[in-house]
Amino acid sequence: MAITPNDSDLIYSDVALQTGTKSVLLIACGALAREVLAICQGNGWSHITVTCLPAILHNTPEKIPAAVSAAVEKHRASYDTIYVLYADCGTGGLLQATCAELGVEMLRGPHCYSFFEGNAAFAARDEFTAFYLTDFLVRQFDAFVWKPLGLDRHPSLKDMYFGNYEKLVYQAQTDDPVLTAKAEDCAARLGLPFERRFTGYGDLANEMQEFVGSA
Repeated sequence: MAITPNDSDLIYSDVALQTGTKSVLLIACGALAREVLAICQGNGWSHITVTCLPAILHNTPEKIPAAVSAAVEKHRASYDTIYVLYADCGTGGLLQATCAELGVEMLRGPHCYSFFEGNAAFAARDEFTAFYLTDFLVRQFDAFVWKPLGLDRHPSLKDMYFGNYEKLVYQAQTDDPVLTAKAEDCAARLGLPFERRFTGYGDLANEMQEFVGSA
């Protein structure tokens, strides 16, 4: 059984997305919830169990390894195999070390911006002056960018935070004109040129296929 995820729940709470068999568990970042569920549904993987950790952990990446470790230990006895749907996500290699110690696999790449675009393609761009948004971050721009940086209270800080960026890149997982318009507005609020790239699910779909396609 699968549920339709609600962004407000995904930000701060653990959310069970899909209940399948006791064979495979996917522990995902809450910011990937809709994409992970769409990939499961598109492949008919109703037997896969999916649970998400709070998306807000991305604002404190040093907490991600411990949260993932706790989730793996909580569920280890109940599932034959567990996969972690996080990339490094700012943990400086600590999440990879944690997963290796736990004996579980995780996504390749430095962050979701990379695997959505495709890790090889993203690395080839060698792009250091772009600020990236995904579908989730466009929907939750205020909660993840505007308010945490204090721009709602001190708009003058914008140049300090974003003065070295040359553009905002919206990596679109879905072809949604409403989200595109919202992303353009995010760029305007930050005073940055706007670029949209339709990525779809990129390497997330490929790696999920490797993880669970034959499960």
